[in-house]
Amino acid sequence: MGVTKHLLVPIDFQSIFMGPATVCYPYNYEKSFHLQALNQQQSKDSVYFRDGVRRIDFILSYIDDKDGEKKQVCHPPSYSLVSPECVCEVSAQNTPQIIYYIILKMPILSGSRNTLFFGTCRYWTRSRDANCESERYSLYKYWARFSSFYKEQPLNLIRKYYGEKIGIYFAWLGFYTEMLSYAAVVGLLCFIYGVATFDENVWSKEICNDTIGGQIVMCPLCDKKCGYWKLSTTCSSSWQSYLFDNTATVFFAIFMGIWVTLFLEFWKRRQARLEYEWDLVDFEEEQQQLQLRPEYETKCTHRRLNRVTQISLIIACIIGVIAYRLAVFAAFASIMKDSPTNKLDVVGTLITPQFATSVTASCINFVIIMILNFLYEHVAIKITDMEVPKTHVEYENKLTVKMFLFQFVNYYSSCFYVAFFKGKFVGYPGDYAYMFGKWRNEECEPGGCLIELTTQLVIVMVGKQVWGNIQEALVPWLRNWWVSRSARNHPESLYSRWEQDHDLQTFSQLGLFYEYLEMVIQFGFITLFVASFPLAPLLALMNNILEVRVDAWKFTTQFRRPVAAKAHSIGAWDEILNMIAVFSVVTNAFIVSFTSDMIPRLVYKYAYHLGSESTMEGYINNSLSIFNISEIPVENRPEEGENPDWFYSSNITTCRYRDYRYPPGHEKQYTHTMQFWHILAAKLAFIIIMEHVVFVVKFFVAWLIPDVPSDVKARTKREHYLIQEYLHDYELEKLKIQLSQNGPNIEPCTCPATAATSVKLEVFSDCLS
Repeated sequence: MGVTKHLLVPIDFQSIFMGPATVCYPYNYEKSFHLQALNQQQSKDSVYFRDGVRRIDFILSYIDDKDGEKKQVCHPPSYSLVSPECVCEVSAQNTPQIIYYIILKMPILSGSRNTLFFGTCRYWTRSRDANCESERYSLYKYWARFSSFYKEQPLNLIRKYYGEKIGIYFAWLGFYTEMLSYAAVVGLLCFIYGVATFDENVWSKEICNDTIGGQIVMCPLCDKKCGYWKLSTTCSSSWQSYLFDNTATVFFAIFMGIWVTLFLEFWKRRQARLEYEWDLVDFEEEQQQLQLRPEYETKCTHRRLNRVTQISLIIACIIGVIAYRLAVFAAFASIMKDSPTNKLDVVGTLITPQFATSVTASCINFVIIMILNFLYEHVAIKITDMEVPKTHVEYENKLTVKMFLFQFVNYYSSCFYVAFFKGKFVGYPGDYAYMFGKWRNEECEPGGCLIELTTQLVIVMVGKQVWGNIQEALVPWLRNWWVSRSARNHPESLYSRWEQDHDLQTFSQLGLFYEYLEMVIQFGFITLFVASFPLAPLLALMNNILEVRVDAWKFTTQFRRPVAAKAHSIGAWDEILNMIAVFSVVTNAFIVSFTSDMIPRLVYKYAYHLGSESTMEGYINNSLSIFNISEIPVENRPEEGENPDWFYSSNITTCRYRDYRYPPGHEKQYTHTMQFWHILAAKLAFIIIMEHVVFVVKFFVAWLIPDVPSDVKARTKREHYLIQEYLHDYELEKLKIQLSQNGPNIEPCTCPATAATSVKLEVFSDCLS
């Protein structure tokens, strides 16, 4: 194990401005306890050196190798406070760089407020000096506590203490949470509508009716291990499906398409105001020049990446989960048929093979997602390193895109399968479709696949949020507890405050990247598949209220204070959010059309209903086709003992399946009916109409709402004008001075612009302040 050494940077502001420069020197961690023992009277909470005058403001760390030699590794600028030469050996010429950096980060106060720097300000606990309450404690008291969840975040203080990059993240997270409240209210109202109109669900009543659903015999859902079953066994799932599959679903899908546009447009305005208030308007060009990556100049690679195989592991896992669903369904159907719990009516109707398969497959898929996250992270970083981006901004943007593409497929693949593939390419009892010629494709229940999509969404989304909060809160706390426990082998009085702070967890350079990724994945869940679960925004809102305080608590108590960094926006995440917003309109339109039964029910109600009135009576019988049992191939028939007892006690010659095909004996038997083509045309028409309506409203709203507030735009223009005018006057005065020095007979012109230079400079300074 290497020996950790710290480079202490003591700052004495009096000596900086009135005396000799401050010197920084390496400090051996192993000798710290011995040296402190020489002066045990000093408090362990002190942030001063043993002379009681010089204050420890910043600590740099490096690790020695096994031989005790100092590493000569040149780190990128964002990782080190000073140049690599200063890390290895601090010389006189490096001292001004350190002082300049700390002066920029810690403005000098005058008068009685000097106690902030010369007093003892403690950690995140209350200071003994009432006039010395540190910014860190203020953040902990008014921001990091969960009891402050209803309060507005102190963004200016966050920006001052942690820097603009972390400040812009919490500004975005707070704004996103605020906008979620509107979507959560509308989604809750749509759910309440489903509960209020529960009794109007005619098709579910027919399924649960003993004379209708109880008499309809359904064809086996799998080969050999699945027997014939009655439609009434899906009574519970059909009622559950109605809560999310009703007319309010269409309204909510359209609303979310508009909501996401309002969220993005209003965030642009909020971001523009923060850029102006935090003096970040012209920051990007400056950052591109100052943060060049040394790896860009020292590395060169000509490797060609095979982009086809980058997601091969993800696709393999998707196929594995699908194969599991197909294989385990038969097992559940066989086991549950003779299970003691199936004797109970309540349990037997709730825990069906379809429900058990959906829940277990969702749980297994969630576990696979969590395992693969670790692998995808390293793969994305490795690929980005091989590309050798020029700047840190370019590096983060490239890594962001790659990581999101990996996680997009990882998290959303199972939902896409259930929404757009399951039950769509099944075939019919005489000609079933098989995956790889081995596993028969899954079918949807007569109530539709929407309830399965809802189950998948809830398990993956809620499971990810719960697991993420546990990781963010519990893991750093346990690590810090273990480190502090190990450090207590020494006397507690010698465990100084700066050592306690140093033993906290390190906030990595990509720390914010994972915070953004977590929220953007959540954003995808509540937009891409929200038509299947209107309560998703409400769950996201509850999670984010907790997320803000967990992140705040983590920053103030569990992590070392990160080096402040600037950022004028959320970077590449902005483009990703816009991409998700556009894509969500398409996915929700397809979910309403092809996953839910909304369109088939409307077509039946207005074109194929029974009687003179437009009602839903008879819809279940109309939506199920008939097949002759004697024509089922031998490989598709149930094995002996798989069929229920009631099947042998009656003469059953036909079974029903979910499709629109002509019955046996018809001249076009087992081919699609005209109603099938009418429904397909209605689905395609709905997709086109919904997409065009939502896109027109989206683009109109985006055009109507300017990205930059008018007052911010006016102030920015005025500042640019004053800067140009000041520079013009400065160059003009400089030219006149040069002419007066070169030509003795030329007298300097005292024009009004020159005379007013000092006045304009004063106005310019006031404007910027």
